[in-house]
Amino acid sequence: MSRASRRSAGRDAARRPVGRDWARRPVGRDWAIVLGYRAGSAAARLAPLWLGEQVASLAGPALARLMPTTAAMVRRHQARALRWNASTPAATPPDERAVQRATAQAFSSYARYWIESFRLPALSPLTLDRGIDVPAYFHVEEALERGNGVILALPHLGGWEWAGFWMATVNRLPITVVVEPLDPPELFEWFVRFRERLGMRVVPLGPDAGREVLGALGRNEIVCLLCDRDLTSDGIEVSFGGERTTLPAGPALLALRSGAALLPTAVYFRPGGRHLGTVRPPLDAARRGRLREDVTRVTQQLADELAALIAAEPHQWHLFGPNWPSDRPGSEPDARRDA
Repeated sequence: MSRASRRSAGRDAARRPVGRDWARRPVGRDWAIVLGYRAGSAAARLAPLWLGEQVASLAGPALARLMPTTAAMVRRHQARALRWNASTPAATPPDERAVQRATAQAFSSYARYWIESFRLPALSPLTLDRGIDVPAYFHVEEALERGNGVILALPHLGGWEWAGFWMATVNRLPITVVVEPLDPPELFEWFVRFRERLGMRVVPLGPDAGREVLGALGRNEIVCLLCDRDLTSDGIEVSFGGERTTLPAGPALLALRSGAALLPTAVYFRPGGRHLGTVRPPLDAARRGRLREDVTRVTQQLADELAALIAAEPHQWHLFGPNWPSDRPGSEPDARRDA
């Protein structure tokens, strides 16, 4: 193998998530999954934006019925988020019909997310720009002027891919996103290429992610982190919506180490293919004491901000897996609620 070939192979290997058998041959089911996503992407690009919204709205209730186990978990999360809403007294259980409606709407919102995401590469910069309003974008601009990079900390909510493509395409800003590797690996590779076409640099969640992200922040770039779920189970214990759980330490740790601005952010769907980006002021990520204590303090700030962002539009929250100890079988529902 030539020296150039070895360098190319090394770069390919560095991009692959640790712990995957990348040498294995894909089986028929894997290719069927990948082809299904490709077909969905092609179909979505042919449909006008308004039609995608209508399809997503109709698909939500059907998906909730077809996926009863997932729907049961979504109902738990929607009941939580409805309690977080400022208009609902904390001690009042949400109306069951409201929870059922919000659950179906969450599936519809998730369907719209995918339909819109698949359409993004075909959209012009003008359409992207007209499709989003970010009143507090000055927080991002001010942070970039300071030169230490920006961390956008988001929940799984609304249409965040639109905002990322908008920043990369219209504002011409380098965007790095940290994502969870998917099975089968061929699907993950397809998503990597898909997001790269949107102008985003993809970093798989793994041992090298921190180094890659610190490098991006050192170049004064924007890093997007979905952080309302602890995927590694070794996060920081916080009160999230009044119940104890863990959230990833990464956003706080990276901000403390790099000096980057940590901005809680959400991108909400609006009718007519439009979006509203909400950027909150930077969290206080100054060093005050021991690193672990500072990480816990900043992560708690972030948890409070994420809960408020979700409570503004609970039905747009796409969190479909367990996220609190009480979500898991055999747990006491209220054992870890805050007093």
